[in-house]
Amino acid sequence: MKQPSCWAAAVLALALLQGCASGPNANPADPLEPFNRTMYSFNEGVDRAVLKPVATAYKEVTPALVRTGVGNFFGNISDVLSLFNNVLQFQPEEAMDSFFRVTTNTLWGLGGIFDVASDMGIPKHSQDFGLTLGRWGFSSGPYVVLPLLGPSSVRDSVGLLVDAETSALNAVDNVPVRNSLVGLRVVHIRANLLQVGDVLDEAALDKYSFIRDSYLQRRSSRIGREYLVPTEERYDLPEAAPEAGAPAPAVK
Repeated sequence: MKQPSCWAAAVLALALLQGCASGPNANPADPLEPFNRTMYSFNEGVDRAVLKPVATAYKEVTPALVRTGVGNFFGNISDVLSLFNNVLQFQPEEAMDSFFRVTTNTLWGLGGIFDVASDMGIPKHSQDFGLTLGRWGFSSGPYVVLPLLGPSSVRDSVGLLVDAETSALNAVDNVPVRNSLVGLRVVHIRANLLQVGDVLDEAALDKYSFIRDSYLQRRSSRIGREYLVPTEERYDLPEAAPEAGAPAPAVK
């Protein structure tokens, strides 16, 4: 099993062909909602049956120190992609930080197992090619739910293809080893999201809409653009408490 680029390409093409299935009241950012909800349900089923149990077992049996090393290792690989994309976004300071993070952690952190760069105060600037396309002026396009990979958009799916092909994991020629690393990365990421998933189960009346709106808002904010799609009022989440020191609302 190679990186999921072929998955993303196939589903993206299928999703675009399904655009005519959208109703007149569809969310402007999610014209493929019928298809996306079907794919979301599929992903939820796979997660309940396979990913969540495996991630739970991984978290229970793996010492926290080892999990930290695993996260640092894959974080170092992601810094290589961040370096590439910071250069493409013409952000020299961020690119230099990413360069020094990769070299420092690779040489002195035993291939990235130890995050020496963070201990030295070198900041992390996470980037991907989807964000690079956004910085170049490409719109996100319709929201898309990819099989196993989850929330995305047309732009970010294209970015995912590029990131998958340029990932350092592709340099591993041994297919079983590469597949094991990809599987470990998926399980590790899912283990880190166990608590978040429990909170979503308890808080959100419609998890699909909540995840979609959160994803689109976060990606828009990452490229410095205002999220233009109007959001609906939510009554299923607790009202945010006022910040400390904030003036009390005036009594009318």
